[in-house]
Amino acid sequence: MTDAAAIWNRLAALLPAAEGQEVKDCWDIGEQEAGLGLLVSGILGHQVAISETARAQISVLAETWGEREILTPRILQCRDDGTSGHLKLIEGGEGILPEVTGEAGQDLVGLVLVPWITCTRCDQVLMRAHARESWGDLSYLARHYIITTPSRATVLRLFPADSASAAFDDLQRACSDAP
Repeated sequence: MTDAAAIWNRLAALLPAAEGQEVKDCWDIGEQEAGLGLLVSGILGHQVAISETARAQISVLAETWGEREILTPRILQCRDDGTSGHLKLIEGGEGILPEVTGEAGQDLVGLVLVPWITCTRCDQVLMRAHARESWGDLSYLARHYIITTPSRATVLRLFPADSASAAFDDLQRACSDAP
């Protein structure tokens, strides 16, 4: 079983057995978008309390499968279980553009950085980098994912557009390695 499938199954296990199985079945048949909707609806419907880390993980899955914009308001409504997870979803607001030199700086020119997930241990921030569309809104898909210093002034790591999960995993690893 892949890491992604294991994460999916772990999240599906938050639901009552029959509904959890429906979410797992969505993965098996390649209907991840529908499965994410069922997962979030089930969590809300059963008032399942989840950790901040689980909330962030669901957001990353939603980003990966093109459902983040649709599901974020509902993900943010999920009850907090009160555990002291170290990753927290911080949707909303545009960030400041960090000082970036070299090639990474070229990649971020003209993009708007949006804070997404923070580590409450080390305060590093995972951000999405979006282009501003001609009508003023941000692009639907992120162009890059970046991890910044706590002040958000410096980019520590830069990830390509298809790497939301890799960026999240890197933030998680860095945080678990932090003192």
